[in-house]
Amino acid sequence: MNFLSVSNLGKAYRTYRSEWQRFASWFAFPVRPIEEHWVVRHINFDIKPGEAVGIIGQNGAGKSTLLKLIAGTLKATEGKIQVNGRIAAILELGMGFNFELTGRQNVSHSAGLMGFSSQQINQVMPDIEAFAEIGEYFDEPMRTYSSGMQMRVAFAVATAYRPEILIIDEALSVGDTYFQHKSFGRIREFQEQGTTLLIVSHDRNAIQSLCGRAILLEKGNVIKDSNPEEVFDFYNAIIAEKENSTIEIKKIESGKNQTISGSGEAVVTEISLFNNRGEPIEIVGVGEHIELCIKVKVNQALETLVLGYSIKDRLGQVMYGTNTWLTEQVISCPQVGSVYAFRISFAANLGVGGYSVQTALVDRDTHLTANYEWRDLALVFDVINIDKAHFAGCMWNEPKISIEKLTE
Repeated sequence: MNFLSVSNLGKAYRTYRSEWQRFASWFAFPVRPIEEHWVVRHINFDIKPGEAVGIIGQNGAGKSTLLKLIAGTLKATEGKIQVNGRIAAILELGMGFNFELTGRQNVSHSAGLMGFSSQQINQVMPDIEAFAEIGEYFDEPMRTYSSGMQMRVAFAVATAYRPEILIIDEALSVGDTYFQHKSFGRIREFQEQGTTLLIVSHDRNAIQSLCGRAILLEKGNVIKDSNPEEVFDFYNAIIAEKENSTIEIKKIESGKNQTISGSGEAVVTEISLFNNRGEPIEIVGVGEHIELCIKVKVNQALETLVLGYSIKDRLGQVMYGTNTWLTEQVISCPQVGSVYAFRISFAANLGVGGYSVQTALVDRDTHLTANYEWRDLALVFDVINIDKAHFAGCMWNEPKISIEKLTE
């Protein structure tokens, strides 16, 4: 059974010649609007119990509208939404709050709208107050709150009882680092207990750490629905896409889909990994000194050429990244047809697991001004622990621990 099913969902905003025509349209009279703007249309997907799905896309893609439709705060123009379970939603910051009321009064009001009785609300009120951690402000009018304090109260009341479906729209981005960690901890607890999660965020790491699936919206339509790493790679390619650039997706030996985009003025022709003896390798020991060699060919006249690279873990989270703009090694006016070998030496202070290298050929410190080539999964390698003490995590950092007895 699916917890959430969205079928041919669409939302349009329409302009009519008169309010009478608008009124007639409510009762299905055949009145043609003079203007019609579809924010989302032909949206179809199913979400299973306990699944965590991220919704991503550029501003104006329809992400927030989609969540509002699912949460029931907007009425769909067409299509159907089937929900099996109780939804808790944190949408626009302050949505549903009365800023003349105190935090405590707003909690009572919001929880009542969520269907909880006075007895249930009184029972969890101490927990909500403790989780929000805003002190005496809990009994002050909400107009005195910062945006971070509003978010604390909104999240605390929305998660006071574990919902079957939790919907979050960028709200956590306004919180401080401490409360973000606290909130993500509660979200993970709910996931372990079976809560289905639907979250909108521009934070790639948040999506990839919480979600096993991502949906990419573009101009109100679903254009990709897959694992977060693949969807984010495609999303980055779209952002960097120019009029004369292309996006190519091909399956590599590991079975993953590799995304390559760019205008092609310069391209990576070869990428290899070597040990300190100059031998090509695919398996690296923790802390081993290695060299990444990237060969680049210049196909057209350029003013500047910059190489960027990053190392990503198996979930697509960036472990480290830099570029030759930041290291002040920009190539000016490279000759057409020339080939450059970029050799990058470093210690693989990484945790055990699979990693990939992403490359970007650009004109300066970002791929948004000129994207010659963006290549995901350009090289894949594994890190194993050969001679280091056992440790946990994604980074090797050999500590020196001292112990001193201070008292009897």
